[in-house]
Amino acid sequence: MRKILRYFGVLFLFVATSVMAQQVTVPHKVKKKETIYGIAHSYGITEEQLRQANPGMENSDYQLNKGSIIQIPVIVNGSSNNTGNSQSAQHIRLGVMLPLHHLNNDGKRMVEYYRGVLMACDTLKKEGISTDVYAWNLPEDGNIQNILNDPNAKKCDIIIGPLYSKYMSTLSSFVESNNILLVIPFSIHAPEIYFNRNIFQIYQTPNDLTESAARRCADWFKDYHFVVVDCVDSTSTKGSFTATLRRQLEVKNRQYSLTSLKSTDTDFAKAFVKNQPNMVVLNTARSPELLSALSRLNTLRAANPDVKISMFGYTEWLMYVPHQQENFHKYDVYISSYFYTNLQTPQAQALQQHYLNNFHQDMISALPRFGMAGFDHALFFLRGLHKYGKTFDGAAGRFGYQPVQNPLKFERIGNGGLQNRSYMFIHYKPDHTIETINY
Repeated sequence: MRKILRYFGVLFLFVATSVMAQQVTVPHKVKKKETIYGIAHSYGITEEQLRQANPGMENSDYQLNKGSIIQIPVIVNGSSNNTGNSQSAQHIRLGVMLPLHHLNNDGKRMVEYYRGVLMACDTLKKEGISTDVYAWNLPEDGNIQNILNDPNAKKCDIIIGPLYSKYMSTLSSFVESNNILLVIPFSIHAPEIYFNRNIFQIYQTPNDLTESAARRCADWFKDYHFVVVDCVDSTSTKGSFTATLRRQLEVKNRQYSLTSLKSTDTDFAKAFVKNQPNMVVLNTARSPELLSALSRLNTLRAANPDVKISMFGYTEWLMYVPHQQENFHKYDVYISSYFYTNLQTPQAQALQQHYLNNFHQDMISALPRFGMAGFDHALFFLRGLHKYGKTFDGAAGRFGYQPVQNPLKFERIGNGGLQNRSYMFIHYKPDHTIETINY
């Protein structure tokens, strides 16, 4: 049989030499001008399968109306037998509990994330690592207890989910009592990580990222003179970063300068030194203030060509790359982030093309890309489980791992679970190359 991912509704089944599957349905809201044929085709099923899942649709007088909710038959669990040189006789049993539907943006993003997970399973199969995938649609108004009552849930070695905080307490107790690892991929409130050793949390809170970025910024650029620029942006939340950075510099007895976008050209220039490279840090991530700052730096550099200038920016600046990349190279910009992918690299382009070939659409244009996140997360944890079993702790150096977008490195929180501490600087070098500096 074809060794690719086949598309069944919003879920997908990893197909190899044998298949074990259970069919359920997920809802689809009918849009204007949609037809039974078109809906079936878009979900990769036959008209007959769609009609059988919707009583009355087989009648000759059935009308498909805009806004109606119909049911899409899908496969919610499947297994794949390894046909390659297996490194383990035991399949890894992966569970996914996320909103897997097309009814809102949460569902659409998680469908893409899940597709990335299954592409990782496809990649791992070529390495001799077999995975049994069990997936459940867990929307915001879902019933998690019904899912956990499914006997397949207890079979899992690892579960990815949930997306909503309200399910955490129940799911935390379940994985702890059944010795299952739990990966929380996105930004939810999960205090259970402080006492449940089975939990991995990928998301890092804004406070954690601020503290981490400020500390690493002060350490990495120890030979720089920092220039903190007040951008007079009352809406900004980046003041916490510049305040934390200033404390870090003061603890290290490092000198820095303060200036403002409203300063005169003379006063603005006084904040810079000539005997060290200057690192400019704005207290906002907004585009208008960035443009204003770049204009001031152009004026400064024209009058003082011997002054060396670099800039330290925020994750939001990645959104401005299509329009500001030349300026980023010009001013030797470092952007702090917990993810990055250069979409022009062969690895990223191959993954995007593989996604398009299998699912007949491009990934959602978002930062980060959800399909790439699912691919990286699944590759990391499944390789870790294959090599270390449930003793895998996700620490740095456990195995060679080159992420497409999301580097991962975990540290245990006291006697509780494991928190991702991966962080990077994306450096737009003056020679027009880009490097990533991982912590």
